[in-house]
Amino acid sequence: MSTAKEKKYAKRMRNQPSSVSLSDFGSGQGGRPPSNGGRGSFHPHRDSRPGTSGGQQQRFQGQSPGTCFQATEGKGRGGPPDAHLVPKYITATMFAQARAAEINAMAKAVSQKTSNCLVFQSLPRHMRRRAMGYDIKRLPRRLREIAKKEMDKSVHQKKEQSKSKCRKARRRHGNLQMAFNRRQRKNIWLETHIWHTKRFHMLKKWGYCLPDRPTMKSYRTCYRAMTSNCLLQDLSYLCCLELIGEEEELLKSLSRLCSTDTGPSFAAAQCLSGRRQGSLVLYKADKYPEEALAPVTFIWKPNCAPVQPSSKRQLWIWTHPAFKKDILKELQNVFCCEEMADNAVCKPEPAQVLQREEKQAVVESPGKKRKRQDKDGEKAVPVKKIVGDGTRDSIDPYQWTSKQASVTIRDLTMEIVRYRLVGPLSHCVLTEALRAAPLHKAAENPGPHSWWASYCTDPDNVHLHSRQESLFQMLQGLEDPAQVPPGTILGLTLGDPRLNLPKKKTKAVPNLEKYEDRDQTKLLRSSGVPVECADSLIWSSEIRSKTTENKISEQEFNRLRGELLVPGSQLDLGDGESKIPVLLIQQPGKVTGTERPGWGSGWDICLPKGWGMAFWIPFIYRGVRVGGLQQSLQHSQFMAAPYVPGDFVDCPAGHQSAKDTEISLLEKYKRRPPAKRTNFIKHGILAPFRCPWDQLTREWEIRTMISTEPPAFEGQEVETKGTDIESSEMIHVAPTEDVKLEICSPPATNNESKDTADKEDREITYSVLRNKRTLRQLSVCCLPCRGRPRAHQPSKSTPQDLPDVINLVPRDVPRLLVWVRLSMLSKGSPELHAVICIPSSQDFLDLNNKSFPGPQEPKHSDTFKKKVLKCQKDKKKEKSKKKNDPSTTKDDLAENISGEQLSQRDELTFGLWPQPLPELSIHCNRHLIGFVTQGNFSMAAGCGEALGFVCVSGLTHMLSSQPADKKGFVLIRNPSSLQYRFAKLFIDV
Repeated sequence: MSTAKEKKYAKRMRNQPSSVSLSDFGSGQGGRPPSNGGRGSFHPHRDSRPGTSGGQQQRFQGQSPGTCFQATEGKGRGGPPDAHLVPKYITATMFAQARAAEINAMAKAVSQKTSNCLVFQSLPRHMRRRAMGYDIKRLPRRLREIAKKEMDKSVHQKKEQSKSKCRKARRRHGNLQMAFNRRQRKNIWLETHIWHTKRFHMLKKWGYCLPDRPTMKSYRTCYRAMTSNCLLQDLSYLCCLELIGEEEELLKSLSRLCSTDTGPSFAAAQCLSGRRQGSLVLYKADKYPEEALAPVTFIWKPNCAPVQPSSKRQLWIWTHPAFKKDILKELQNVFCCEEMADNAVCKPEPAQVLQREEKQAVVESPGKKRKRQDKDGEKAVPVKKIVGDGTRDSIDPYQWTSKQASVTIRDLTMEIVRYRLVGPLSHCVLTEALRAAPLHKAAENPGPHSWWASYCTDPDNVHLHSRQESLFQMLQGLEDPAQVPPGTILGLTLGDPRLNLPKKKTKAVPNLEKYEDRDQTKLLRSSGVPVECADSLIWSSEIRSKTTENKISEQEFNRLRGELLVPGSQLDLGDGESKIPVLLIQQPGKVTGTERPGWGSGWDICLPKGWGMAFWIPFIYRGVRVGGLQQSLQHSQFMAAPYVPGDFVDCPAGHQSAKDTEISLLEKYKRRPPAKRTNFIKHGILAPFRCPWDQLTREWEIRTMISTEPPAFEGQEVETKGTDIESSEMIHVAPTEDVKLEICSPPATNNESKDTADKEDREITYSVLRNKRTLRQLSVCCLPCRGRPRAHQPSKSTPQDLPDVINLVPRDVPRLLVWVRLSMLSKGSPELHAVICIPSSQDFLDLNNKSFPGPQEPKHSDTFKKKVLKCQKDKKKEKSKKKNDPSTTKDDLAENISGEQLSQRDELTFGLWPQPLPELSIHCNRHLIGFVTQGNFSMAAGCGEALGFVCVSGLTHMLSSQPADKKGFVLIRNPSSLQYRFAKLFIDV
C-alpha cells in the first residue's frame, strides 16, 4: 500500500478512542495496512481527541456497545477507505467518557452565542424595542441570563461615566460655573463668548478665545455694513493700562518713549485736556527711531479746573494684547517701579468657605445633586462670579508703584468692556438703543445706587448731565460720524438698556427733521464736545465696581417683566434701575490720502465689566452686522492702515506674528503632495511664507555704499544689467548659486564697532520710517508731475528734487522701510507675500501698448531636486537596513541616524529654497524692493489693492531712474505666478 493511502487512513482513524481494537485483517482489499510488516491491532494517536468523529457515530448507530461486529470486506480495489472497520471489543468506561465529552461540547455550543450581535438584536424585528438595549426585564426569559452577562461585560469595558450625565445637572448654576472656570484656564473668554460661539468660528489667540469669522458667508455683507449701515465688533480683549501721578512727572517720563516727529505726543493740547483721543507709536526709552515697541491709543481724564503742576492726573493707554508685555516692562523701567506687583488679579476664596457653601446647598435641596468634581480639587478651580456671559476674577487689578516719581501703574485688562461700531449709522444705533439715566429725585429712596443719588444732589452735576444728554441726542442729526472732529470723547451716564429693548429687530436711521436748530449741530461739527462734557464717572474704580455688583440679573429682570399686567409694556424699575457710566470715543476712519476720506469711521463705547450682554443685545436688535477678526483685517485693508500686530514688522510682537504665520503656512504647504503644490524655486521665489526684511535692507544698504564708494572685488565678476535699470550706479553680482557678494569696508572705530555689535545682538536690525515730514516729501515724489494736484506741487520752502528728499532721511539709520499702498493698473489681485519689483526701461515702452499684460519671469531651474530625491532614497535605504538588522530595536528605528543628517533633511524641502538664501534683490530679472503684507481685490476701489513695505534705499533709487510721467510705477508678482503686473505706488500721510 502506498504512503498516501496510509496517511489518509490514519487521518480517518485519528479520533477513535484508545479502547477500540480492530480485528485482524488479511492482506486483501479490505484489510488494514500492515504496520512495520506485521499484522495486529492498530492504535491511533493518543493525543487526538477521543470519540469526536462523526463517522464513528454513523458506524455504531443502532448497535449496542457490547455487540461484536465482523468486518465486511470492501469490494473492488478501493482498499481500506471503502471498507467499514468494526472494532473487536469496546471498553464501557472509556466509551462513556468519550460520549459525555461530546454531549458537553454540544450543550456548551448551544448555550453560548457565536455571533457578534447582541441578544436583543438577535430577536425578530417585530419583537425589538429600544428599551431592550438597557432593560433586561423586557427581554424574553430564556435570553435574560445571556443579556445580563453581556451587560456586565460591557460595563467593565466602558470608561467610567461622568457623574453629571443629564443636561439638567450640567446646567445647574454651580456646575456651570465650574465648567466655565475650567474652560478658561488657558484662554480668557469675553463676555459675549457664548453668543459668538453659536454663530462664529472661534480662534484661540493672544491668550483669548476670540471670534474669527461668521459661520455664514458675510464678506460682502460686512463691507456693505461698514459702508452704508453699521458693523459691531467686540474689542474687550484690548488691554488698558492706567497711569496715575503728577502731570509733570508723567509727561517727562513718557516723552522718552515717543517723538514729535511722528505726530502728536502725550503732551498734545487737545489730548491733554481730555477732549480727544490720541494715537502714536511707542519706542524704547531714548531709542527713536529704532527699537519700536507698539502702537497705542491714549485718553487723559478731563480736568475742568485749572491744572496745577502737582495735581494728580489719570491716563489710560490702550494697546493690543500682543504688545502688552513689552509696553508694561518698558513703563516699569521708565518710572522705576518694583518688579513684583502690589496685588494679584485672582484671589481665590478660601476652600473652607466653598466647602461650607456646597454642604448647605446639598442639605437644603430635597434631592441629591450630582456635581462634577475637579481632579485637582477646589483650589485649582477657584469659584468666580458669573458676570455677563462668562466668569470673571475679583476686581483688584495688577498694580505697580514708583516710589521715586510717585506714579502708580495699574492693569485694567478685562475691567472695561469696549465695543466698536463702524459705519455711517453707528451714531443712530447708539441714540436709539441707549438713553440717558433719569435724575434721582430727593423724595425717592436711593436704593442700591447711592452714588448716583449723591451725584445728583449737586446742581452743577445735574446741569452737566443734561448737557451731555443733549449732545448725545444731537448725534442722531448727523449724517456720518466722520463729521465730528477725530477722536472726540463724550462722557455719559446711561440707564439700563434692557428696558428700551424693541419687540422685534429694526433698522436705525438718522432723523434729520428732529432738530430744527442747525447752529448747535454746526458747532458740534467744528469744535466738537466741550471739555466738561468729556468727563465721565467711569474713571472711578469704586463706581465701576458698584455698577457691576448692583446690576439686576437676567433671571430677576425676566421675572419682573413676566409680572407685568400688560405683556410687552414698558417696565418701570424706579429707583432700582441701574445707572451705567460710559465713554463714547469717535473713530475717524480713513485719515490718510485723498481717496475716500472718513471711510470706516464710527464710535467706540467703553462700559464697566459685567454689562457686556446687556448692551450687546440692544445693538443687535437695531439691525447691526457683527464681525470678528477677519472683519477687522478687512476694515484696516480698505482704510489702507497697518493691521495690528502683523503689519508692525519692526516691533517684537509683529516679528513674532510673522514667525507664527510662516510656521502655519509651511505646515499647510508640506501637507500637500509635491505634485500638487507650487515649486517656488522654479518661480524664483526665495521666501514664499515670510518677508526677509533684514536681508533686503542689508543688501540695499550695501548697494548704496557701492554707488557712493565702489569697493574692490577679488576673484568675482561684477556685471551691470542695463536691461533692467538704466542707471549705471547699480552694480551687482550675477544671481548664481555659488557666488556671494563681499564688500571691503574701511575699518570701523570703537564706537561704530559697538553700535554694530549691538545691532547684531538685536533680532530686528531695521526700522520703519514714521517721520511725517520725510513721508510727505516722499509721497510727493511718488506722484507723476502732471498728475499732482496743486496742494502737492512743490513750493519754494519744500525740496523740489529727489536728492533733497534723500537728505531728509537720517543717515544713522540706513535700513529703513516705508509703508506703501499699491493699486493695480489693470487686472490682477495681489496676494500675501507678493514681491514688489522695479520695472525696466523696456517695460515702460511696452506699457504704451494697452494689451500688454506685463513682463513675465522666465522659469528657473530647480538645482535642489536631485538632492531632495537622493536624500529620500538614502532615508529609505537606512530604514530598510535598520529594519533588517536583528540588533536594532524599535526605539532605534524611530530615531534618526545623526543630527547632521537630520538638519540637512529638514532644510531640504521639495519646492523651497533652503537656508541661507542667496542674493534676494537680484535673484530675478526685476530688482526686488519690497513685499506685500495685505493684498486682495478691493471692493471700495473696484480693483486689486495691496499694502506692504518697501526699502527706502530701493525706493529712492527707483524714483531717480524713472521718467517724470511714470513716477511710482512698480511691478507686483504673486508667489505662485510668473506674471508681473503693473501697479501704482502711493505713500499716504
